[in-house]
Amino acid sequence: MNGFDFVASSYSSGSGECVEVARNVPGIVAVRDSKDRGDGPIVRLGAPAWGRFAGSLVMDDPGRRRA
Repeated sequence: MNGFDFVASSYSSGSGECVEVARNVPGIVAVRDSKDRGDGPIVRLGAPAWGRFAGSLVMDDPGRRRA
């Protein structure tokens, strides 16, 4: 047991093709591939690094028209 409580995004379709994130360990954010939960790799980031990464993402809004 790795101590992480992983959750998938509420935007996930449930088909197993997403990443899961755990934020239950203070100061660490862990990410894994939902298709490889057993022995797959876990990427561990410090909370500040995760914040920079998440802040750099651009979410695609299907309802928004692009110029």
